[in-house]
Amino acid sequence: MGTPALREATDVVGRMRAWQRSWHGRSKIEKVEFQSTMTWHLVPWIFLLSWVSVPIGLSLRHDLAPQLFGWTLIASGAAQCLQANRSLRRSVDHYLRRAPLPRRDLVVAGVLMTVTLGLAVGLQAVDGVPSEMLGLTALFVPIPFAQSLAFSATIRGYAARMALVVVVAVGAFAAAGARGGQLVATGVIIAFAGLLALISTRCGAWTLSVMWEADRAREVEARLAVAEERLRFGRDLHDVMGRNLAVIALKSELAVQLARRGRPEAVDQMVEVQRIAQESQREVREVVRGYREVDLKVELAGAQGVLEAAGIDCRVIGSGVALPASVQSALGWVVREAATNVLRHGDAGRCDIAVAVSEGRATLSVENDGVPEAAPTGSGSGLAGGGSGLTGRGSGLAGLRERLAAVGGTLDFASGDGVFRLAVQVPLPAPSQGPGAWERAGQEQEQGPGPGREAAA
Repeated sequence: MGTPALREATDVVGRMRAWQRSWHGRSKIEKVEFQSTMTWHLVPWIFLLSWVSVPIGLSLRHDLAPQLFGWTLIASGAAQCLQANRSLRRSVDHYLRRAPLPRRDLVVAGVLMTVTLGLAVGLQAVDGVPSEMLGLTALFVPIPFAQSLAFSATIRGYAARMALVVVVAVGAFAAAGARGGQLVATGVIIAFAGLLALISTRCGAWTLSVMWEADRAREVEARLAVAEERLRFGRDLHDVMGRNLAVIALKSELAVQLARRGRPEAVDQMVEVQRIAQESQREVREVVRGYREVDLKVELAGAQGVLEAAGIDCRVIGSGVALPASVQSALGWVVREAATNVLRHGDAGRCDIAVAVSEGRATLSVENDGVPEAAPTGSGSGLAGGGSGLTGRGSGLAGLRERLAAVGGTLDFASGDGVFRLAVQVPLPAPSQGPGAWERAGQEQEQGPGPGREAAA
């Protein structure tokens, strides 16, 4: 039990650490959106302080009417800023097509702008401040409303509404006694404020929209690649098995008919069925082997191309190393899985992939930055990693573990300082085993148990 002050300090530290973990856990796009939103929240308040509160507060005449109009105007401007902050999230979501149009927020923002403009006209009527100070006030008045409108309206609709605001403001100041150059300056100032609000909001929102579209397109591309591979595999199996299964069905039916008639040819037909079934089994094994085996050079080139297309600087070292087919297949699957995780998790800016052979072992290392938070280190056949999205679960990672275990490989991983490192080591066949030892072992594994084991089973 600690003192209340100590517990409060501990809670504050805990909340700060939780916020830090939350920030580091955000994707790059989410961080950009958060920073843009914070900027949009601050802009109206900065303008209120620099263009209204300080100039008006320091230049108000000390009569009752100017004081009443001036301080009420400052309070109304603060209400505009509060309303703009309150509706900002909904306005941005509408622009990004996540939410419907916030019509009520726009109406409230328009009413508050009208009230603030009316108070500025009142100051003009009672000659409460110098005209140049009213010019600064006119520059602020449409900003909060224009900010919400810029997220919600088309460019043409925005221009039309801001033109109406300019006309109404110029007419109101003319009715309050402003003349000539002051009216022209007021119209120009309000039009400039509308343009400033449009540029400061729509440009950032458009950038966010493009970034989110690119992120969704990358995810769709990954799904299409998986679907295309499934279609290819299904097509290959259909081509291999379709004709053979049809022949097996016909010959089996013929054997049944011959057997019912007591004809000895039924045995010949069943022998032929057995031969075709064994041939089909062999062809299916070849299809599966071709599907599961991966060429390391192709995977390295593909990973480099995909990562660089996603804006990630990828460097590949040792792509020309000659390795046995089974080792290439295992390492190729690691490259494919690692590249996929770099794309889908974290915010990597660079990725280095290196292949080397030393002391009878092939080594593959993958290192990328952009890890949101530190992940535990480990080794063996498991996988983990915060930034790259590598965990000990998942069908893809389970497949990697199986492939590495089949060739006696090990995997080490580490994460720290925003960098994730993955290292795989696979032993190469000893000289006494000959160059084809690993290939023969892989074929035996694909073909399953031999005739003797099948009989024993």
